[in-house]
Amino acid sequence: MRDLTATLLAAQKKATALPYVKVEATNRIAGVVRYDWDRLYTGAEVDYYHAMTMPGDGSLIRVRATLPGDSRKLYRQRVASPGPTSDFSQWTYTNQLNAAAVACASLGAEVSIFWTDGVNRKIQRLKSTDYGASWGSPEVIDYSPTTSIGGLAAAYKANGDLAIFFADQATLYVKKNVSGQWQPRSAWDKSTGDLSGIAAVYEGDWNLLVTGRDAAGNFKLWSLIYGDGGDVSAGSWSALKELASAPSGGEFEYRQPFLDKPDVYRAFFVEKFSGSQTYDRPFWSHTVLNADFIDNLWREPVPFNLSSAYGLALAHYGDYGWLSSPAGVWRAALTAQNLDLTEDVVALRQEAEAASGKLVVELRNDAGQYNSPGQGELSVLDIGCQLEFSPGYRTGNGNEASGGQYFCLMGYEHTSAGGAASLILHARDGWAAIADWRARHQFRWNKSTEEMSVRNILAFVLARVGLKLEVKSQSSVITGFYPDFTINSGNTGESILRKLLSFVPDVLFIEGATAYLVNPQPSDSSVYSYGEEHAIMEGRYYQGAWELNRVQVEGYDTGSAEMIMVDRFAWDEIDRLYDRLRQLGDRNIDTVAKAQERGDAYLRQAQMESNSGTLLVPANCGQQLYDVIDITDSRAGLNAAKRRVLGFVLVYSPRRGEYRQRLQLGSV
Repeated sequence: MRDLTATLLAAQKKATALPYVKVEATNRIAGVVRYDWDRLYTGAEVDYYHAMTMPGDGSLIRVRATLPGDSRKLYRQRVASPGPTSDFSQWTYTNQLNAAAVACASLGAEVSIFWTDGVNRKIQRLKSTDYGASWGSPEVIDYSPTTSIGGLAAAYKANGDLAIFFADQATLYVKKNVSGQWQPRSAWDKSTGDLSGIAAVYEGDWNLLVTGRDAAGNFKLWSLIYGDGGDVSAGSWSALKELASAPSGGEFEYRQPFLDKPDVYRAFFVEKFSGSQTYDRPFWSHTVLNADFIDNLWREPVPFNLSSAYGLALAHYGDYGWLSSPAGVWRAALTAQNLDLTEDVVALRQEAEAASGKLVVELRNDAGQYNSPGQGELSVLDIGCQLEFSPGYRTGNGNEASGGQYFCLMGYEHTSAGGAASLILHARDGWAAIADWRARHQFRWNKSTEEMSVRNILAFVLARVGLKLEVKSQSSVITGFYPDFTINSGNTGESILRKLLSFVPDVLFIEGATAYLVNPQPSDSSVYSYGEEHAIMEGRYYQGAWELNRVQVEGYDTGSAEMIMVDRFAWDEIDRLYDRLRQLGDRNIDTVAKAQERGDAYLRQAQMESNSGTLLVPANCGQQLYDVIDITDSRAGLNAAKRRVLGFVLVYSPRRGEYRQRLQLGSV
């Protein structure tokens, strides 16, 4: 149950409580601001290696190289106060040639441009200490082992230290500048094929995106950390973690990643297709709300409306984010836009159950104020926006509500009847995004080594639709079971989650941008009481037989090459109705203990569903799925009887004087 203030908790138990519901529309998706990019510049510059940074005065620094036929000349640009009327066409030639890869980074007034010499192997730097207004002479800081450079990136630490990363064939190198002194470069400890791109941002560690091939020749987009004592110890490398994958025999590959962190980590990279109707297309993604980089929890990448083999660089300053290619500059507002709909809500209905959540909101439109959603002052209120619903009451402290419930606006309808007009909003929660998601690539874990537990795979899949997994309670199975698990291209999010959850006794519910993990136990304590202080308007309580009372689990012990067969029984239920058998087989089950755990999980689910019923009560603003409640209803012979909430419908209709909740009940 969500935490409520003492005054709100007291108000919802009063017989004469006054309802208050808050509804807002915002340009967020799963809690993260949706960027609406506006192209400010379209030029004729040729698409090739480029980079961008924004120093502490908000100026825009861009750097690019020309094609090999033009000697790969290095150009730089500074726009002092970038905006819609700025001139992004003026470039300054640096008198440097053979720029095979470029990068730039800034901290305060200091700006650094780096490039590799594709002929002489030199790694060079141009430095400015006045926000890029003037520049010193080129400085050679190192030499690459070969001229086959597959990417270059740089990032400052807050204390002024600096690290550059460059890929030479299959080796990624780091070279740090500590207290103004360049240190010897060092190589990573990974085994891959040739690399094709690097991006870097500092946040506690140097956080990287890397593109290239793995040792088997498959194309990959990975996240990686070079440690500085944050999540990874200083000087160490984290494991490579996949964001995208394409087989070696296919026609897809990934190149040119860029990375920034204005709010969450945001990234662009290029997907290259060499089959029929070839393309080079930038894709973008971001980490889910409140995720650490090391978690590798990224939304499913989305295509950007541009053809480019060298991608889009990101930077931000103040209230705006920026994108850049040699021939283009885009800008987007970083701040959330909100539209408060509360005063015009005339009716509302929320439905929540396992694997589904809906919200329908009716707004008065008598004055035509909602005739044009998505336009003008209603620009935020458009399909795809986030509706935030907060149920509450009027208390001695004013209007109070319990927030944190998000829904995506899927559609709306205008109605007109009897001299009245309304706008009705239809929204769904994160379960709709899961149902709509299809895997774009194949992923496989735990084929030969223990890589990801069931919980880790769940977190990865949920992140693809923008949801963060958090634990309220969990079983030992969900963290200790490492199944050989494959996601194939085209698999639905719904089917993947259903299969993963079939391995464990745990359940999920979604609220806001979070998917909560719960391991229901018969010993769980009640979090709320109905029937004494909080009135019961109507109750129905059903006790039924278990759908199944015997589970036969078949597995395979690879060590002994023998079949495993385990039966789990609910003897009291068998005594009543004889056995109701469920048989299942899974070659991931390689021990008797795992077979017993799987059987017990199925029996627990059957037990929870054997008790049912409904409870009609004045709205409880903090009620959540899978909460254990206790019910005192003397007319039905119940005294603090425990039940679990398996669903609910909340209805708000001031015209009918309704503000109530119907709870769907199950066994604890």
